[in-house]
Amino acid sequence: MADAKVIPFDDDRPRGGAATPRPARRRPLLGGGGGGVRRRTGEGAVSPLPGPQAPEAAAPEATGGGAQADAGCGGGWERRIAGGLAFLRRRITGEYEVDEFGYDEELTDQVLMSLLRPLYEKYFRVEVKGIENIPSEGGALVVANHSGTLPLDGLMMQVAVHDNHPAGRHLRLLAADLVFMLPVVNELARKAGHTLACAEDAERLLQRGEVVGVMPEGFKGIGKPFSERYKLQRFGRGGFVSTALRAGAPIVPCSIVGAEEIYPMIGNAKTLARVLGIPYFPITPTFPWLGPLGAVPLPTKWTIQFGEPIPTDGFPPEAAEDPMLMFNLTDQVREQIQHTLYKLLVQRRSVFF
Repeated sequence: MADAKVIPFDDDRPRGGAATPRPARRRPLLGGGGGGVRRRTGEGAVSPLPGPQAPEAAAPEATGGGAQADAGCGGGWERRIAGGLAFLRRRITGEYEVDEFGYDEELTDQVLMSLLRPLYEKYFRVEVKGIENIPSEGGALVVANHSGTLPLDGLMMQVAVHDNHPAGRHLRLLAADLVFMLPVVNELARKAGHTLACAEDAERLLQRGEVVGVMPEGFKGIGKPFSERYKLQRFGRGGFVSTALRAGAPIVPCSIVGAEEIYPMIGNAKTLARVLGIPYFPITPTFPWLGPLGAVPLPTKWTIQFGEPIPTDGFPPEAAEDPMLMFNLTDQVREQIQHTLYKLLVQRRSVFF
């Protein structure tokens, strides 16, 4: 595996560096034969499976709450089965659509979010605060702290926005190169709406009115030792601020408490990490000593708080090239996240409750 790189927002490469090649994009099928996929609108409904009639149709003389409840329950299951079969048919025939980045909204809503939701609701019991600070329309850049050895915090933040925002918004995460080098993970990340953390893609998403999520600490945050938990690492040179300024999108600071303790990283096998071509090889109290069982995260209690947005549309176009302004805004975002982290830690009763 090639050496992984920290996301371009935060690395110290000169701006003239070679661009990271982007995977080929699929375009929606507009008609006839050819490649690509699309979703039909107004179609795709599958007729209910043949079977016994509902109680009220088979026995009109039957009355009472029990018969009505049975009819409603049967109708609900029929609709679920019909919806599931329609979904499978669209998958098989290719009658669904993805955007230019590979985002599959239907698969994300119906499958990926359903797989992550038990972890979000039952295991980590995530509490969300300040979701109203994400605007109901238009682009916004959510900037969060990063931790936990494995990037589960980004996925939980995505579920938090998807399930709690009153306008039903979707979070498009910017991910490091390593995510798109891993088989299976690469395809799932694209389907879930993630894209390479480069300024070009981020700016295009913001200008399209998407909510974009970035974690500027990168591998420095997610791979830091347990002794430095909840201490923010360097936020880079302010590339995410420059992108927000160019798009005129507000910056929404986000603080996540609970992720630091899921895999307490007490050591780093650097030599093994270099051999494997990964940023770090974590050693925790359970991994690698317990084998696959050691990869199970601890069931900590999480809190995700979205702070008040910092507007950027009042600055002139040339502000995106002002290094002092970018430094000041980056420091403002970082300090707001750090202050909220300390506040949430003081309010927390226990790591697990």
